[in-house]
Amino acid sequence: MKIVIGITDTEASYHNYPLWIKGEDLSVEIKTLRPDNKSELRLCDGIVLSGGVDTHPRFYGSNNIKYPNAPSEFNEVRDKFELDVFHYSCNNHIPLLAICRGMQLVNIALGGDMIQDIEADGKNSHRRNGASDGIHEIKIEKGSLVYEIISSENGIVNSAHHQALGILSDDLLANAWSADGIIEGLEWKNKTGKNFLLGVQWHPERLGNIQPGNPLGKNIRETFLNAVRNKL
Repeated sequence: MKIVIGITDTEASYHNYPLWIKGEDLSVEIKTLRPDNKSELRLCDGIVLSGGVDTHPRFYGSNNIKYPNAPSEFNEVRDKFELDVFHYSCNNHIPLLAICRGMQLVNIALGGDMIQDIEADGKNSHRRNGASDGIHEIKIEKGSLVYEIISSENGIVNSAHHQALGILSDDLLANAWSADGIIEGLEWKNKTGKNFLLGVQWHPERLGNIQPGNPLGKNIRETFLNAVRNKL
């Protein structure tokens, strides 16, 4: 059975997402979602919110746009579009995988806020080192969705971000953390009547390029696609 996965467009290495999601599976069709083709959301069986530039602070109630490592230009059109995509997925029970910026946007959409710069907040750098992603360990909450996916309370992930979740929405549950306390994963606190939702702060779409077979890349893809197929 063919399934259609919508992936929100991004200026940050978009090509990695469809390559990872589709792989060699001929039953998976990819649609790139942009503000100008929003109507194609109705064709999607699953949705991926991709990474990219920081969400404008006004969406989480902040006036500070001059924080360390802030972008020279925000993309509020994308912010508004992806907030609409998130709410569409919830209202129509469409499985959603939210990656890096995407996970942050989920928290923002549900009333949470952001640590605007991790290092300025006194934590370790989670940014890329030149052209290479950072690599670090995470601790995983036993019994959580991520634990179910890899059957372990520990894992290794890549990182390429300078922001992190601040106050977590009351609707969400953190399920993984870095050693310095950064939230690395989220899911619904109460899953009753909700769509499949997994947010990850790392980049599973390119983790396999660094560590082939790492379950925090490979198994996340498989779990998400299974959630989409089980919904049909």
